[in-house]
This record gives sequence, C-alpha cells and structure tokens, in this order.
Amino acid sequence: MLRSPRSRRRALRIAVLAIGAAPIVGLIARYADDDLGANPIEALTHETGAWALRFLMASLATTPLRRLSGWRMLSLERRTLGLLAFFYASLHLSIYAVLDQGLGTGGVGLEAQWQYLQEDILERPYITIGFATFLLLLTLAATSTRGVTRRLGRRWKPLHRIVYLAGIGAVVHFLWLVKADTREPLVYAVLLALLLGIRVMWALQARQKRRTQQSTRPAQPPAEPSTKAGLPRR
Repeated sequence: MLRSPRSRRRALRIAVLAIGAAPIVGLIARYADDDLGANPIEALTHETGAWALRFLMASLATTPLRRLSGWRMLSLERRTLGLLAFFYASLHLSIYAVLDQGLGTGGVGLEAQWQYLQEDILERPYITIGFATFLLLLTLAATSTRGVTRRLGRRWKPLHRIVYLAGIGAVVHFLWLVKADTREPLVYAVLLALLLGIRVMWALQARQKRRTQQSTRPAQPPAEPSTKAGLPRR
C-alpha cells in the first residue's frame, strides 16, 4: 500500500505514462499485423489526431477534477498530459506531411514538396486551423520546462491560457474534417464547453466575491492630526 505522498505521486506518474504509451504501442502492433484497414495511412492519421485531442481534454479536465474532488495530486500530471497531447499531435502532423503528402519522398524536389504542402495547409480550412492549433501546442510545450517557467515568472500563467484556444482549435479541426457523422466531434465540443464553462463560472464567482469584500470592508477613519510636533522635547 502506498502511504507516502512521494510514492503516490510516482505511482500516478507511472500510470499516466503507461496510459500515454498504450495508444502508440497499439498502433505499431496493428500496423505490423496489417490490421489498420484498407487505408492504413488514413487510420494512423485519424487515431493519432484523436489521441492528441483526448489527452488535451484530459489536461484541461485536471483543474476542475482537482477542485471538485480535492485531490491535488491531479494537477501535478497536467503538464504530462499536455506533453502527451503535443506528442500525438506531432505524430498526427508528421504522418499527414510525410506519409500522406509525401514530404521528403518521391522524385519531386523538396522545395516543390514544401510549396505544395503550404498550399494544402492554406487552401483547406480544416488543415489551416489544425496547423494553427499545432503551433499553439508547440508554444505550450516549449514553455513548459522549469527553466522557462522561472524565466517567464508571472507571464507564464497568462501565456499558458492559450491552451483554451488550442482546445477550441482542435475541436473545430475535427468537426470540419468530418463530413457526414459529426457525433464524435460534437461529444468533444460538449466536453470542451463544460470544461471552459466551469472556468468562466468560477472566474465570475471570484470576481463577485472580491466586489462583495470591497463593498463590505469598513471605511478607514481619517487619520487624526499629530500633535507631536508641538510638544516640547524632553
């Protein structure tokens, strides 16, 4: 039985990393067994993107779950879950760019391949917003180390609020990608709305509490004039 907080934190970290590694291990095994269907590249692209979104939602859910359950240890894994989301988003983008679009392969020059990839990103809205979301996740991952956090100081927290934009961008990317059955992306949209809505509610409650405290705070009486200046020195 895990008694010390350090042991419980270690066990939780191992569990989160094991959960994070399971999807990629499963995809590799399915690819080796030729079990990804008629279009394995499409299956890999979809699965890695879906897991990036799931880990991003899990990262956003840690704060509400901590506040509702009182289990503070959950917040310690928010960064790990965010990095897992970035990892799978990087795989998602790499599979699209290399395996789907052929970047770095084939007989066409690399410059022409880059130009074609840029045109594809700019011309298809769901890819445009997906790439913009990846850039947001890249910014979050690059500024998540302890050294960068110390250097940014108070600016770190406002900067990392762009995770909310990343969540919105990821859901919109998925919703625009799906052409017929939108049930799955809509589930993520509802979940994201709940996660953001509860934060807005808490922010409004905190603001109202501050206003109430300011309005009920007793006024300070005016300072009495000092008479020490007129007293003779002893």
